[in-house]
Amino acid sequence: MPIEIRFLGHACFELADGAETVVIDPFLSGNPRAAIAAEDVSPGAILLTHGHTDHVGDTVAIAKRTGARTVAITELAGELEQEGIEVMGPNLGGTVRFDWGWVKLVPAWHTSTTPKGTVNTPAGLLINFKDTIVYHLGDTCLFSDLQLVGRRTPIDVALICIGGHFTMDQTDAVDAAGLVGARIVIPCHYNTFPLIEADAEAFKAAVETSTGSQVVVLEPGQSHQA
Repeated sequence: MPIEIRFLGHACFELADGAETVVIDPFLSGNPRAAIAAEDVSPGAILLTHGHTDHVGDTVAIAKRTGARTVAITELAGELEQEGIEVMGPNLGGTVRFDWGWVKLVPAWHTSTTPKGTVNTPAGLLINFKDTIVYHLGDTCLFSDLQLVGRRTPIDVALICIGGHFTMDQTDAVDAAGLVGARIVIPCHYNTFPLIEADAEAFKAAVETSTGSQVVVLEPGQSHQA
């Protein structure tokens, strides 16, 4: 059965199949391009790439309202647990299993300190959701080990940042798409703020010219069936 991947703006995505729902990096409140309000999502799990405000976002409020289990790297998990929510805290290379599949934390090159001052290591998320493999690269620059993620586990859909300034830009992201080798690539982390403006259609053309991947450009609120 196909799953629905809905882009909610910035780096936030919702994965759903009609029975289970997972939300990644729920930065909705304060996001000028958020497709919905935090009150409009009801996930069973929340997956976080790292601790910056524009990724943790509404995690605590959503988890308290829905009882969602949250997955975050161990130091960030420790801080979130103090807020009274259920958190699983693996480190890089660690896997957390759910009824719908699993999520594994893989490297991303970035920085991360929470608003409370907790330093934590950023991660990418390799997600098996109902036997569809989704790789959220997280906030990262271009680095060669991106190719290792899909070497053992072929990627169905890669969610790749393209906005530059805080992450790799659309030019580096073309090379990242080539390293990852996903069947489908969806760009994210761009056009939320002026500093991260990017041309997603130019990115699409470059990726599809130089790699075997198909690029699906989604506006906030739009979905892709995988």
